[in-house]
Amino acid sequence: MSLLSKFKNDPLFTKVMRSSGSLFSNNTLALGLSVVQGIMATRLLGPAGFGLIGVVMAFASVVNSVFSFRMSELVVRYGGEYLNKQEKEKASALIKAASLTESGVSLIAFLVVIATASLAEIYLAKTPDIAWMFTFFAINLLANFNTETSTGILQITNRIKLQGTINLIQAIVTTLVIAGAFFFNGSITVVLIAYLIGKSIVGLGLFFVAQNQLHEKLGSGWWRTPISALTARKEIFRFAFSSNISATIIKLFRESELIWVGFFLDTTAVGYYRVAYTITHFLAIPADPLIATTFPEINKLAVEKAWGKLKSFLKKITAFSFAYNIILGAGLIFLGQWVIQIYSGKEYLAAYPALVALTIGLVFNYILFWNRPLLLALGLPEIPVYVTLTVGIIKLALSFWLVPMYGVVAAGGLLSFYYIASVGMMVLRGIAEIKRKEER
Repeated sequence: MSLLSKFKNDPLFTKVMRSSGSLFSNNTLALGLSVVQGIMATRLLGPAGFGLIGVVMAFASVVNSVFSFRMSELVVRYGGEYLNKQEKEKASALIKAASLTESGVSLIAFLVVIATASLAEIYLAKTPDIAWMFTFFAINLLANFNTETSTGILQITNRIKLQGTINLIQAIVTTLVIAGAFFFNGSITVVLIAYLIGKSIVGLGLFFVAQNQLHEKLGSGWWRTPISALTARKEIFRFAFSSNISATIIKLFRESELIWVGFFLDTTAVGYYRVAYTITHFLAIPADPLIATTFPEINKLAVEKAWGKLKSFLKKITAFSFAYNIILGAGLIFLGQWVIQIYSGKEYLAAYPALVALTIGLVFNYILFWNRPLLLALGLPEIPVYVTLTVGIIKLALSFWLVPMYGVVAAGGLLSFYYIASVGMMVLRGIAEIKRKEER
């Protein structure tokens, strides 16, 4: 049997590819629109203004993640198991608890942003009289009060493709508002409003479509189920707490780059770095659908203790992601300067060294994108915490020395180091755990 036949004749792999493809098609259209947004925003605002918007948006996201319990992972891990076993009462109680917790956390995050906006103005944006921007954009945290839980619901009900539709809608609306600002000499405020509207559409849209799925799967009165119906509350809390710590660490050390660059350098440097960061994260467009569709399947195989099937599935997914990520990564490196000029103009070419550095780490990360979901499915939520914390502390310590000295290229190189070290360690630990369970 040929290699291609092995892939085509695997029903699980085919299922994942079909679901990913549906999500990918909408995300690709949204990507095209985000490129258009970037082209207009970079030219309208310039490096300093584009960087300032990036710091404002990143600050709200990081604050939210400090409190977030990654409810999508909790819902997939336990809600998916309960639905597979037709334990609808437990599934209802879990989702109710997740929804209420996430809503409370979103409110707390919003209040924290309000309380710290003036500090963010001084130490991160380093621009006077813009504290209101941090507070204003934080409104999206209230609109996204149920986003994580809703995403998990769509994953376990096999309706994750609806997320792509919502992403496309928000991309269209955001692009139209930014286009208005671009062609009619709008201000940075209009651009900020555009991004706020887009974020709000995603949050509220996911909530409504997820609620519709719950009514179909669990009945219209699912929310009346008491949380006390959960029987494994200690285990669930342990998972949620570990996910919260892990998510916070990841956000602080991996996904808060714009904030750190703003802290060490200035908003102009943030503008350069944001262009490099944005372009290289186009690699996430094909990867995100795979992550969203493979986690439920990995979790299902782990619950069933089908270790042979799990290893086979991981090999095929890795081979597929390796093939396209190597091609995309090489393209970004060799055509990076041209892409930067098309995306943002010649004044942003200083972003190219950071783009190269970031591409190396992101390619590695997206080839082995299943590293953390595998550990969660295997009941090892603490491992990502230990790994990401250790590598993150090393990265941050080096940042104080290297970033002020070498600028955005050092920031990109250190993030690549973080990806390669942390992902590599988690993959090795996950594979070792599968082997250990097989030998039992």
